[in-house]
Amino acid sequence: MSDDRTDGDLEALRRALAREAAPAPDPEARARAMALALENYDRFQGRASGLRQGKDRPAGAGFLNGVRRMSGSFFSRPLLAATGSLAALGLALVVVMPGARLAEPPQTAPEAPGADARLAAVPEAGGGAETAGESAPALPQATEPRARRAEGAAPQTFAADEAMPMAAPPAPDLALSKQAAEAPARALPSGDSEAYANAPDNPLRVTAEDPVSTFSIDVDTASYAILRSSLRAGQLPPREAVRIEEMINYFPYDYPAPESGTPPFRPSLSVTRTPWNPETRLVHVALQGRMPAIEDRPPLNLVFLIDTSGSMQDPAKLPLLKQSFGLMLGRLRPEDQVAIVTYAGSAGQVLAPTPANQRSTILSALDRLDAGGSTAGEEGLALAYRTAAEMAGAGEVTRVVLATDGDFNLGISDPEELARLVAHERDTGVYLSVLGFGRGNLDDATMQALAQNGNGQAAYIDSLNEAQKVLVDQLGGALFPIADDVKVQVEWNPARVAEYRLIGYETRDLRREDFANDRVDAGEIGAGHSVTAIYEITPADSPARLTDPLRYGAEPPEGAHGDELGFLRLRYKAPGESTSTLIDTPIPDMLTEGSEDVRFSTAIAGFGELLRGSDKLGAWGWDEAIALADGARGADPFGYRVEAVQLMRLAESLSR
Repeated sequence: MSDDRTDGDLEALRRALAREAAPAPDPEARARAMALALENYDRFQGRASGLRQGKDRPAGAGFLNGVRRMSGSFFSRPLLAATGSLAALGLALVVVMPGARLAEPPQTAPEAPGADARLAAVPEAGGGAETAGESAPALPQATEPRARRAEGAAPQTFAADEAMPMAAPPAPDLALSKQAAEAPARALPSGDSEAYANAPDNPLRVTAEDPVSTFSIDVDTASYAILRSSLRAGQLPPREAVRIEEMINYFPYDYPAPESGTPPFRPSLSVTRTPWNPETRLVHVALQGRMPAIEDRPPLNLVFLIDTSGSMQDPAKLPLLKQSFGLMLGRLRPEDQVAIVTYAGSAGQVLAPTPANQRSTILSALDRLDAGGSTAGEEGLALAYRTAAEMAGAGEVTRVVLATDGDFNLGISDPEELARLVAHERDTGVYLSVLGFGRGNLDDATMQALAQNGNGQAAYIDSLNEAQKVLVDQLGGALFPIADDVKVQVEWNPARVAEYRLIGYETRDLRREDFANDRVDAGEIGAGHSVTAIYEITPADSPARLTDPLRYGAEPPEGAHGDELGFLRLRYKAPGESTSTLIDTPIPDMLTEGSEDVRFSTAIAGFGELLRGSDKLGAWGWDEAIALADGARGADPFGYRVEAVQLMRLAESLSR
């Protein structure tokens, strides 16, 4: 550019300044700038969303700590407040050239760079009242590496500002849950190749022809979390992804607990009117497991079997997985052990069995994991079971925790073959839990096959809040079994019940002869777990009966067990035992109004029926389901029930 042109531009600027008076200061612009400066300061310091500061790191990180303290003095809140004032003044002194337009100031604060931008990549949806900031890692207080402690040096801990101890989660309220419901929806990944484990709906059965119903209990929760992620992405879940028993059993219930000296779980029975059909009845079969004191808990050996294949690169998979396992470490005890096995193109042990109080060592091993390669699932399972066998000790609980999107593509990939492999290993006494991560290629069918045949549970983790629920709040129940191979059998009285159907449990159906066969596998109940099953029955004299009595059918004897709708039988094994114990009790023909727990579980059953497009509900629809659930929320300390009501409202809108 020539000097003449530059001089001309400067002269034009002088004339403009002479003609145009400087704009008056704008108080609103100053306030916005101040708020933005303070908000970014809070984000930098991790205060805006209650993030825990610091990261576990080995002793000798004094230089980094010094830099951090220095940066803290440069970025103090008072200094940033002053900087914000200068920024506001600068906004007020902007010179408007003739013919130029002043751009509108931003209405929302931009995303902060650096760590916050990285953390924002973790999914927000799911798990109750969650905000974007809560996706940050929640790391327990660090100790120095095991190598230094082995030298005889005294244990060293870091300052409180470096690693804050884990606190109990606050009970979310309506406002927080509303905030979560209004979070921006995240679209599901394209190229959907998901596979789900399900079966056709249980049929209506005629009592006179088929009076006995037998099934294995189920404490999995994966289906509910998967359908929640679909709804929050603005999509109705696939019909085959909806397993009603997993929806019902996602929620904790306050059923009567077993007394001292009795079996490890207690059955409760109730009979209520069916909200969608006044001529039928609902029979709730509820089991409540005992919660042993923490000090009575046996030592726990955990093998984290982590899928590090290329399909796990998504932020909702391996990054969220690392953070989720970090949450769990805060609840383990020094006598517990952790090992880490990974699998991709091949399997390997990245952390030998390590005492759980060596948290910095475990977290460092997790932090080093990267995704890439194919998925050698069979090889990984075999190595994980070998590692678990080496860790196992008398009177201890040993469990493999498989974390994957289920995309097995090397070695055995057929769910039935994998199930046979796991079934063989369960005879060693090692339990298997399966945690699913991510969407798009989620192989729910494989996850279910592994969990059901490995004496374990399946859950789906779509957020840190869900990780908190599964791996922290329910740690005792998820990892410590109190009863193995729990089976339920109900014999209905044809004099009182004409027809019946079991709602859900399609993939847990057992043959009648399987009930007394102790070689047949069934589900496990963990410490403090509750299990709910719901039957819809048609009384013998009800006009809702859909089948006519047979002309030559045997009539039940007059007055036979006239005060019983049916007879409940339960079988279970104590952990490590091979012989089952029988519990039985009659089901009284006594109609009740139903507790909040009974009414809420009924509403969730109706929610599942609506999502599956059931023809059993008549004119009963979304409005009735929402009203029933909302009226039975009760105390709801963690906000799970109010979240369910919000999901119902969302599903209603999406179904139109």
